[in-house]
This record gives sequence, C-alpha cells and structure tokens, in this order.
Amino acid sequence: MAPTMTTGIDLGDRKSHVCVLNSDGQVFWRGELPSTRDGAETFLRGFTAARAVMEVSTHSRWVSAIAAELGHEVIVANPAHVRLIYASNTKTDQFDAEGLARLARVDVALLHPVRHRSRTAQAALAIVKSRDVMVRARTDLANHVRSVVKADGERLSKCDANQFAKKVRAQIPDALSLALTPVLDAIEQLTAKIRGLESLIERVAKVHFPETERLLQVKGVGAVTALAFVLTLEDVARFAEPRDIGAYLGLVPRRRQSGDLDPSLRISKAGDGYLRRLLVNCAHYITGPLGPDCDLRRFGHRLAPPGTKVRKKRAVVAVARKLAVLLVRLWQIGATYEPLRQSAAA
Repeated sequence: MAPTMTTGIDLGDRKSHVCVLNSDGQVFWRGELPSTRDGAETFLRGFTAARAVMEVSTHSRWVSAIAAELGHEVIVANPAHVRLIYASNTKTDQFDAEGLARLARVDVALLHPVRHRSRTAQAALAIVKSRDVMVRARTDLANHVRSVVKADGERLSKCDANQFAKKVRAQIPDALSLALTPVLDAIEQLTAKIRGLESLIERVAKVHFPETERLLQVKGVGAVTALAFVLTLEDVARFAEPRDIGAYLGLVPRRRQSGDLDPSLRISKAGDGYLRRLLVNCAHYITGPLGPDCDLRRFGHRLAPPGTKVRKKRAVVAVARKLAVLLVRLWQIGATYEPLRQSAAA
C-alpha cells in the first residue's frame, strides 16, 4: 500500500471497525478485525507505510505501539475534539472509522493528537490509581455505616478516615452490630492496604522519579499528588509556557463568544480528571484552616475572604490553577521553593 493510504480504526472491546481510504479519498477497503494483538498485527502487517489513525481508548496504547513498530505513521486522536467535528445523528462504528480516516487526510491538527505515556510511567500510575480506587471504596463503606446508624436515630462522631473503624466500632448500636461489623472489618483491611500503597508510592517516587522532590517542597502537595503530576505530564518540556497547564487540566473557563456576547462560564474540565481532583484537594488544604502561610494562601483569601462561601469554590479552583503553574515551573528550573516570594518582593 502506498504511503498516501489512510486507515481509520474505530477500536472496540471485542472487535474493531476499519476503513481504508486511497490517495483519492475513495474507500479502498472496509471491514472488521478482532481487538487482539494477533488480529491487529495480522491486519497492520498486510499494509506498508500507511497512516493509521485511532481515538484514545483502552486498547489504543498497545495498538498504536504495534502500528508504529510495523512502520506506520500513527495518530492517536483526542475524542473530545473529534466528536465535535463529525458529530452525526446516525452514529455507527463504520461511520466513526471512515470519519477518522477522512479527518486525517484533511488536516492532522483537527484530530488534536495525543501521546501515550511510556509503559514504565503507565505501570507506576496504576499504583496511584489503585490507591484512589481503594480510598473511594473505603469512603463509600464509611458513608454506608453512618447512614445506617443515622436511620436508627443515632449519629457517629467525626474522625479521620484512617481511624474510622477503630473509633466508631464501640458506637455501633447492638441491633446493628451483625450488619455493620463485617463492613467495619472491611474498612480496616482497606485502610491497611491503602497505607501499604502509600508507602510504595513514596518509594517509587523517590527511586524512579526524583523530580517529584522538587514538587514536594510545596506544603500541601504530598507524594501521591507529586507522582501523579509527574506521570501525567511525563515531559514538562511540552509546555512552552507554564500557564498552559491550566488549559491542559481543564482549570480555565470555557469560552463561547459570539459577537458582543462573551458570557462567564464554568471551567472546561478537560484533560485528566484525577489529577485535577488532586490539585483541587491540595488547594482546599492550602486555603483551609491548617494551610501554611504562603503566596498561594494569600491569593485565595484575597479572592474569597474566610466566611464567604459563595466565592470559595472559585477561589479554590483559581488556587489549584496557580498551584499547577507553580509545580510546572519548579519542575522545569529545579529552583528552591519560596512560600512568600511574591509578598516579600511587594
């Protein structure tokens, strides 16, 4: 096949739909292939130097790796942008495959290509995500215990999540003991597993990703956030300006300008939602009662003084965006963090 051929692949869990266009934009071949390594390799080996385009999905990382090894030009498209271009009321897998191929022929920039992280980074990030899954499971179980006890006319005392099972066990009514004791046991087991993963994350960050030490200078940023930040970005040189990280993580407002109208909208929430959530949690701590005195804290309090709940959410998002810019800058230049640098200069 000539290099001008373009192959659009709509990846599915069991099978994938393929549309191959020739140099004139005509459909050269259309069909299906199993979403397995053997199926993808057999299909892609049958063509030489073709442009292969697919959307980000569960299987896109290993399929794109196979295509690249076989000499194809690989483009992994951002689905959030692609669907805005060729959205249709008659969506089918065949239509998606052809739409990807035609967009790749017109202008690759329309696909907003993304780059998959390395296998090493992916494996390390899986540890961080596993901890997150366990934390959310523990939260659900703790909320279940509280709701059941509340429905019985009692209330459990507030306590740290790590001490929840130990602190509230004696407060469980006798009538609910049989129902809630197994849940408390599960919470204790999850807490032990979470602590083990947190220790592992600290070791992985220190040994394999020493750049996280630069980010840990900021009080309120822990090993989990620092490692997730490094693994999600992976290459900090991709940002020409540190401020670009705000749009990359969806921490900037959406725009819908039309003529003289330019309404104020919510943040776009584009990019990695997990990292955005971690940064917002850090911003809550920095602006909260236990946060250290620093430029970030003072910036947040200027936007929303303590006690003004209406503006607090916007202030926290603004601090999270400013924190992301700070972390990128610390990573790029490896400087020593000065908490009150701007205030001292002023």
